[in-house]
Amino acid sequence: DSLVFQSSESPLAPHTHIMVRASVLHDALKSIYNAEKRGKRQVLLRPSSKVVLRFLQVMQKHGYLGEITVVDDHRAGKIVVELTGRINKCGVISPRFPVPLEKVESWSGSLLPSRQFGYIVLTTSDGIIDHLEARQKSVGGKILGFFY
Repeated sequence: DSLVFQSSESPLAPHTHIMVRASVLHDALKSIYNAEKRGKRQVLLRPSSKVVLRFLQVMQKHGYLGEITVVDDHRAGKIVVELTGRINKCGVISPRFPVPLEKVESWSGSLLPSRQFGYIVLTTSDGIIDHLEARQKSVGGKILGFFY
């Protein structure tokens, strides 16, 4: 019972859509969040990018992630992340709104559950850093995302 397709027919239904990758960072954070919710110990993120890696390093610095391993497969690359079970929520803010220094407080008020914990990640002229470090260095930037 082998299936034979004429050139006009497709093995996929005519209305099947193939998802395109909108944002590598969004996919990575969503994978982490979902794996964290399901109680996984580690998660494989692909593709890798410099922005994703820096974002993860900020999360790791604050103890939200364990070890980060980059797998070079001569393509887009993969990242294996050890989870610690501390992430309640993480997400991307799209589009990357410009956030001047004086607006950082209002953004953290609207995104984070309380003043005591949680971080907003900004991309600044000093690199990809969290909002506390940005305030300390007194630089503004564009908002990438948040985690708590």
